[in-house]
Amino acid sequence: MRHARAVVPALTAYAVLTGAASLLAVGEWIADAPPSVLESLGIRPDPLCPKRSRPSEATVRLSRERPPRSGR
Repeated sequence: MRHARAVVPALTAYAVLTGAASLLAVGEWIADAPPSVLESLGIRPDPLCPKRSRPSEATVRLSRERPPRSGR
């Protein structure tokens, strides 16, 4: 599942502001993020199961490694 461009950096910022000091900690925070935070970022429940689709730790790592796109 793809997430909106702003979701991963926003969740990373929430995690760091609440004390996450590593990418592993950020991934763990995202996995346990409060539903109200997810809803505020537009992450809706999956229609096939009641869980919200959250970016994985691997997604966080990849988003940190990829250079930003220019001109978009």
